[in-house]
Amino acid sequence: MANAGFWAVALALATIVTAVLVSALRRGRAVELPVAADLAIYKDQMAEIDRDLARGTITADEAARLRGEVGRRVLDADRAKAAGSAAVGSVQPAGGLPWLAVAVLVTVVLAGSALAYWRIGTPGYPDMPLRARLANLDAGIAGRPSQAKELAQLGIVIDAAADAKLKAELASETDPDRLRQAFSSRFGAGEMRSAVLTVERLLEVAGPDATAADHTNHAVALVAEAQGYVSPEAEAALRAALTLDLTNEVARYLVGEMFLQGGRFDQAFRFWRPLAEGGDPAAPWIAAIRERIERVAGLAGIPYQLPEAAAPGAGLAGPSAGDVAAAAEMTPEDRQAMIEGMVAQLSDRLATNGGSVEDWDRLIRSLAVLERLDEAQTIYDEAKVRFEGRLAELSFLRLAAVESGLNP
Repeated sequence: MANAGFWAVALALATIVTAVLVSALRRGRAVELPVAADLAIYKDQMAEIDRDLARGTITADEAARLRGEVGRRVLDADRAKAAGSAAVGSVQPAGGLPWLAVAVLVTVVLAGSALAYWRIGTPGYPDMPLRARLANLDAGIAGRPSQAKELAQLGIVIDAAADAKLKAELASETDPDRLRQAFSSRFGAGEMRSAVLTVERLLEVAGPDATAADHTNHAVALVAEAQGYVSPEAEAALRAALTLDLTNEVARYLVGEMFLQGGRFDQAFRFWRPLAEGGDPAAPWIAAIRERIERVAGLAGIPYQLPEAAAPGAGLAGPSAGDVAAAAEMTPEDRQAMIEGMVAQLSDRLATNGGSVEDWDRLIRSLAVLERLDEAQTIYDEAKVRFEGRLAELSFLRLAAVESGLNP
């Protein structure tokens, strides 16, 4: 029934278009052009020139020049009038040719539209209003795979015996601060499964005294273990963190990431916009948000331009306009050499002066693109030492390592 309604509307629109075309072709009389009014004005100007000459306000030479100028305008107007008459005459019906043209045009439009809809549309698909689409996306988020299922899909095998052994060791620890230190060490070493179990023991020991940072660390560890996937278990940890501290930037970033993964771009934008415009520019998650938020807004159908002060990568040294212009003239070999030179400069700067986590991330990814994976692994290992104990930065770097094909 819905399909019949769709095709009825399509046929009605085609009929309206056809009627407009037929009406245009049947209109045989010429449309009056505004040339006559211009000619009347030029006639008055000629008379005014004669009066000025008679009064002595202009010389004979000036009068001749003005008459010549007005005369040229009269000739231009006459030519425009003749051209307009010819154009109007060209649309007059001439035998059956215009009607044939209408028939061919309508046939092509209808057939082309039907073919395009059949190929790129979804014939037979029911109407899907915005509210229903959002409800489907929400249902998809609610029914997404659990942490365990995602790990299995990633090929990450959980060693049940090792888990049991570590849980037994952790059971004897009742000091929240020592558990926090143990979690930080294991997370920094890339032992994600151990970090998850450690922070879960911390939450068990701390109970209602667990902080927003504790719950956030739980979520970060789960997300890192699942290589960036925000599972329902991670979501629960994030919501617990935001219940205690609604301004927690890492938690808000990861909730936005969850909505992004589920296709709710509008919700991702809602969580990310305050961070993009008012978050700490030095924080790695802010850089990640600023890099993507305009595209997320576009996917959500929201017109948005990132404020100039919050432009992504503002603190990073990139190629100058001269570098870009020079690169355009280079051979592929010279361009590769230039890129490697820039990477070498960044590497030397980080080795000498250090840098932000974004700089380390950029160096890791650049080396991977150049297929210098051993060097990228070395830089990643060094970065882990530099940012030891800083969980958000370590999670950011681990994502770069995973996406670059390194051993995290």
